[in-house]
Amino acid sequence: MADDTNSEYSGNGHANGPGAELGSQAEEALAQLFEDYQSGFNDFDADRICDCFAMPATIWQHERGHVFTDDEELMENIEALLKALDKEGVTHSEFHVASSHISGSAAMVSLDWQQHDGDGDVVFEFTCHYHLLQDGQDWAIAMIINE
Repeated sequence: MADDTNSEYSGNGHANGPGAELGSQAEEALAQLFEDYQSGFNDFDADRICDCFAMPATIWQHERGHVFTDDEELMENIEALLKALDKEGVTHSEFHVASSHISGSAAMVSLDWQQHDGDGDVVFEFTCHYHLLQDGQDWAIAMIINE
């Protein structure tokens, strides 16, 4: 996983399964996924963010969950989120890996996020817990729980 904008893995998690090599490959793939996800937010690129998800996807926030059954439904949500971030003056998002665990074709990763305005001041600070799944060589977000 990326630590802020660096590409080195910094989680406290570990890989379970047949050999450390697979764990390393999974860690690299997950790091790339979250780098793409972060870049999507920093570039206000809804398509890039959407590409990080598996369908259906569930997002829990404000004690409510919503299941997105297809890309179109998720895109509407992402576009509304990006519009809200723009309205609040957010120009840059960064994260730190708080914890991670990989087990076979599933992973759970918690990220501490900060979103900054153009002056570098923190606008939002929060933690998200990601449940991910592997499909072939690709990893995707299946569920997010926002704190």
